[in-house]
Amino acid sequence: MSNTKNTKPCIKIKLTETKPSIFESKAGGLGYIPHDADFPKDSKGNQLRLLAQIDCSEVKLDEFPERGLLQFWILNDDVIGLDFDNQTNQDTFRIIYYSEVDKSVTEEEVSSKFVKNEFDNESDLPVEGEFSMEFTDIIDDIYYDDEDCEDDENDNFGHKAGGFPAFTQNDPREYMKNGNNYDFLLFQLDSDCSSEGDKVLWGDCGIGNFFINSEKLKNLDFSDVLYNWDCC
Repeated sequence: MSNTKNTKPCIKIKLTETKPSIFESKAGGLGYIPHDADFPKDSKGNQLRLLAQIDCSEVKLDEFPERGLLQFWILNDDVIGLDFDNQTNQDTFRIIYYSEVDKSVTEEEVSSKFVKNEFDNESDLPVEGEFSMEFTDIIDDIYYDDEDCEDDENDNFGHKAGGFPAFTQNDPREYMKNGNNYDFLLFQLDSDCSSEGDKVLWGDCGIGNFFINSEKLKNLDFSDVLYNWDCC
């Protein structure tokens, strides 16, 4: 049996303990919110919480914006903002892109807009704190056997943008009528645990992914994004 190797450009992401500002790439903490905006909310009025934001100027992928701030917001409920019936429903999660960032906004101003929601006392946010991001350009690879099935030797876990996704269970796109439309891994945040403490924990050591159509990404259209997380 022979294997076929496929490759894709990828940006690997490392979380560090350095405290980021509201304008920088980060996981957790307070996200940038312009003067005339507020925290995104779900249909019940609950404020969403920042999962991560990425300074796009640090991501050297052809499909990505050359500048601006890309944000991933989720509800901190017991399913971490995932609508199992419609994983593209941007109600309990939200993707927000700012092409320009107003540096006159202060962290104190953003913090003053924070209103506790019904889940804050027992938050299920996967990010355990606030972390900066370091980016490294790599070529991601994956192997397929003669029957076009993924080889068990593939390891695409870790934090990343672009490249190939990882799952602890199944790829949700395989069960969707239009799953092939979500061909680009916009962002993946993996569980990040060590003896020194957990940075990220999705359920029982799971992983979270966001997928988008590559052409829509090039057109800066973030209205149709597939959100998924799973765990063992």
